[in-house]
Amino acid sequence: MTNTNVLDSVSAMAKRRGYIYPSSEIYGGLANTYDFGPYGTELKENVRRLWWDRFVRSRQDMFGIDSSIIINPSVWEASGHVAAFGDIMVEDKVTRKRYRADHIIEDFAETADISEDEKHELRKVDGKPANELQAIIEKYSIKSPDGNDFTQARKFNQLFETSIGIIEGDKNKAYLRGEIAQGLFINYPNILDSMHPKLPFGIAQAGKAFRNEITKGQFTFRTLEFDLMEFEYFFDPDNQNWNDLFEYWKSEIEDFALSCGIKKDNIRWRPHEEFELSHYSKRTEDLEYNFPWGFKEMFACAYRTDFDLANHSKNSGKDLSYRRDDGSKVIPHVIEPTFGLSRFITILLMDAYREEEINGKKRTVLGLSPKIAPVKAAIFPLQKDEKLLELARNLHKSLLTDFNCELENKGNIGKMYRRHDEIGTPFCITVDYDSLQDLSVTIRDRDTMQQTRIKLDEVKQYINNRIQ
Repeated sequence: MTNTNVLDSVSAMAKRRGYIYPSSEIYGGLANTYDFGPYGTELKENVRRLWWDRFVRSRQDMFGIDSSIIINPSVWEASGHVAAFGDIMVEDKVTRKRYRADHIIEDFAETADISEDEKHELRKVDGKPANELQAIIEKYSIKSPDGNDFTQARKFNQLFETSIGIIEGDKNKAYLRGEIAQGLFINYPNILDSMHPKLPFGIAQAGKAFRNEITKGQFTFRTLEFDLMEFEYFFDPDNQNWNDLFEYWKSEIEDFALSCGIKKDNIRWRPHEEFELSHYSKRTEDLEYNFPWGFKEMFACAYRTDFDLANHSKNSGKDLSYRRDDGSKVIPHVIEPTFGLSRFITILLMDAYREEEINGKKRTVLGLSPKIAPVKAAIFPLQKDEKLLELARNLHKSLLTDFNCELENKGNIGKMYRRHDEIGTPFCITVDYDSLQDLSVTIRDRDTMQQTRIKLDEVKQYINNRIQ
């Protein structure tokens, strides 16, 4: 299966099986917006809960918060986002369509009749300034997808603007948050005052961010709104080596991805070159996933130094230093692990998707890790017999206390197996007439298709053992 076919197959499956839908589709949709369906929502919540349990609840040095989406616009000015948060865009002079300049150049590199060395250089344009991107477009006479010339490359801010107030002409400008990090930084003094932590410690949250993205139609890779999971880990730069901390959190980030079932061969770490670094970062590395269009960011780790706290202290007039035990003060430095949850859901679907041929028939399987699968088990009564249905309903009710499962009786067993293979359900349980006599059921494993006979009172433990 080609890379393009994989993306097409996964996006079609995601819609068909209730994972991800194009948003507002009955009105023709809206570019770069998607809705999560029942299974997508459950999968997202499972990953979020796994992340929260690992990085927040199980640690003594991490504090979770939920900050506001709309905050004082001065925060974004102090953080540098109003001045520096944007993409370099070009516009088709005829159609007026806008494109990211780096994407246009990267697409050109894939098909252009140029040397491999030139292609390699053109694939590394992300983060270059407008004048350099413009020079490349002019050097290679790159045209728009419609064959037209472009306007000059220039920067567009990605922050979504909104207004506070109801009287036209008397409204105050505000922004939808472009990242969730600033909500963590401005709550740093609140955590100091209320929780009295000792350095090092972290502040974490999971929530939505918004960016005015112009994308290339790569499903949910870039969207107007998306879920992030992130924390800022504050430390004393005089007492801890930032490189050691950086490597520690890199290891934790990668291990989390692998624990969710991502194949190690499909990920790699890539350090940002100096021209790519964000305005706040001294060092950033992306944990990239091998998408159909190449390796691109999945998660990231950044060393933000004291950029944010120092700027917020200066602009707010508040002392954001940390008082050491000896009475001296320090502005903590920060390591920031970032996990793009919305993008990660699509990655999980792509990584788990496979097509097999069994006895001449195609079987589509979503091999999700059982710990994050939206449905852990599906229960099938063999016939629409009230005695079988009652036993199945009782089993379903019993299992629901531990994990999400479904009771289904909508066709023959083979079709129900295939449906739940594609949904990613790890275990299918058949209740048959023998179950009425021996109080046992047949459990089928999604990946091996092997069937095991298990006593009813052992089913929950059997599945729980395999989920863990």
